[in-house]
Amino acid sequence: MATLPGNYEVSGFSGAEVPALPSRALIWVIASFALLLVPQWDRLPVWLIASCVALAGWRWLAQSGRVRLPGKWTRTAIMLGVIAIYVATVQGRFTVDTAASFFVLAVGLKWLETRSTRDFYVLFFILVYLATVNFLFHQEIHWAALNLLAVGFLLVGLQTLNAPVLPESMRSGWGRLGMMLLKTLPVVVLLFLFFPRVAPLWSVPLVSGEARSGISDTMRPGDISNLAQSSERAFRATFGGELPAYRDRYWRGLILDYLDGETWRQGQGEPFRRPGRVSVDGGVGNLTPGQYDVLMEPTDERWAFVLEDSEAVSNNVVPTDEGLFRFRRPADTTVRYRMELQGGDSENAVAEDPQTLRRYLQLPRSGNPRARALAEELKADNPTPEALVEVLMSRFRQQAYYYTLRPPTMPQDGIDALLFDEKRGFCAHYAGATTFLLRAAGIPARVIVGYQGGDPGAGNEYLVVRQYDAHAWVEAWIEGQGWVRVDPTAAIAPDRIESGLRDAVAEEGSFLENDWASPQRYGNMAVLQWASLQLDRINYQWQRWVVGYQGQSQMDLMSRLPGGFGLKELGYATAGIVGFALLVAGGFSSWQMRRSTSRDPVMRLIRRWYRLCERAGIPVRFGETPAQLAERIGSASPRAGGAARAFARMVNKHYYGSEPRADQRQSREKMGRLLITMRKQMLRDTSESGETATHRH
Repeated sequence: MATLPGNYEVSGFSGAEVPALPSRALIWVIASFALLLVPQWDRLPVWLIASCVALAGWRWLAQSGRVRLPGKWTRTAIMLGVIAIYVATVQGRFTVDTAASFFVLAVGLKWLETRSTRDFYVLFFILVYLATVNFLFHQEIHWAALNLLAVGFLLVGLQTLNAPVLPESMRSGWGRLGMMLLKTLPVVVLLFLFFPRVAPLWSVPLVSGEARSGISDTMRPGDISNLAQSSERAFRATFGGELPAYRDRYWRGLILDYLDGETWRQGQGEPFRRPGRVSVDGGVGNLTPGQYDVLMEPTDERWAFVLEDSEAVSNNVVPTDEGLFRFRRPADTTVRYRMELQGGDSENAVAEDPQTLRRYLQLPRSGNPRARALAEELKADNPTPEALVEVLMSRFRQQAYYYTLRPPTMPQDGIDALLFDEKRGFCAHYAGATTFLLRAAGIPARVIVGYQGGDPGAGNEYLVVRQYDAHAWVEAWIEGQGWVRVDPTAAIAPDRIESGLRDAVAEEGSFLENDWASPQRYGNMAVLQWASLQLDRINYQWQRWVVGYQGQSQMDLMSRLPGGFGLKELGYATAGIVGFALLVAGGFSSWQMRRSTSRDPVMRLIRRWYRLCERAGIPVRFGETPAQLAERIGSASPRAGGAARAFARMVNKHYYGSEPRADQRQSREKMGRLLITMRKQMLRDTSESGETATHRH
């Protein structure tokens, strides 16, 4: 395109003239695009973000005249090149995540062909859609505020595009946006509350292959110690009654029952379940004593974390035969579910069949000979499983075993090295070794992986369980009692179970030693901890009551209103709210227009002009400009034509020119005198035409 005088461009493919984009409008849109990329940084490849930044920067340099935008063939080559890189990076995966990444790439490529006002509008709507795409992956309140700010930038840019020469356009633009927000906020709140929330008929995974911090379905000796260096949030739990004691906060997640060399894994894979719909809402009314809500962060896995002896209250988790709970689809977004603690020992009341118990005796055919010999010795000296378990725990308490986040690298036969040589390890080391010893002694045993602990949030309203609370312990089958928890960590480092990881490794100084940016690392700084808890509380309430306001939560709230609201009533209420809002908006706009007209002195003069024309038999036509009306006045009344044209020029100058404020009063006085002159001249022309008609008769 070539720039022509008058701030116009010529399209290279059609020859049509299109307005050039104002630089101020373009910079607002570029700034919005930069903000919308921020939530994407943790999931997009570095090359894709760099490409988007480079393409937007190229467009700005072209706007400033430093470079030229590429031609058709160059744009095509760039597009094919980056798409080829993208296809090679994706490697055949197709999910919502990869589709969203490609959409970001398409937005970046759009900058190279944003040349006209039409292109600006297209880019505007694309970026608004990108803001909504961000909510697929981040729903926290700070990301919502960032998206809202980016949309604000877009709206200011749109105003600047349509009125680039208005004085103080930035201040007035933000002022108009603020007023618009205040006017629409009540309607938005009402629609948020009453608009029927129906789950989608189907869903697809949001992410695929994205690494997330959290436990996995395999456990090697050092896995959980690495996880313990992360302060990322795993989930939050709100209780209907008092918080359970710290030592009772065992959150069971999954069972590892097969030892493959040094790695524990699930012997039987998860049974196939038909993928269900998105069900992230587990809110079913107020919590009662014994119930608790869990708001879990995305894991991309099916397992839910629950306290021992819990039953599901919400229907988005289902129990397994092993006393665990699973979602109907992987938790690829924040999910809320509700559980209830049972007074009895519900799981242990279920008998295990012999074939299942044999599965919990599996060991490799060889390896760790000293541990096997120790198991035979303990079995010979302690004929009952209860006695053997007690002796084994006493051994851990009495001998010099240490709990550490800096475990040594274990050689081959690592369980022998841990029990007899190093005697230093983390929970995964000791849980694996204990399960090995119990199985070698003929006692069915399994490794349980989950979390243990959780720190109170602000005001002790809920518990925050973080990745460093990840824990592994043992369950042993004892006839007559069922599965009994056996935790060697409780014997070796009771502080870990009674108060948490920080106290357990205080002397070692290894708590979050690799996570210097985490507020949890600096537990002695009260102000920092207070600020961190308050921010977490705000985000938790946002997640629970705004993001988590789904079907069950909505129906529970509506059930408290008189009349028993259902989906049909919600539909009627929504239609009524929309209709009432439109009626109020129309009435307010009409009143505001009349008010602004009555307060505008120039508009009052124009209305006097219109009435003068009507009385003179020159009706004002719809859509007619002041200049066109003046020409018709000149045709009907030649004497008044000059005054009418002068009046029309002053109207145009007032509304579309840059007349200084100091001269506006004088202009209005002159316009008033022109109206008086026009009226007199029209009367003279009317009287003369009347006299002429009389003489003719």
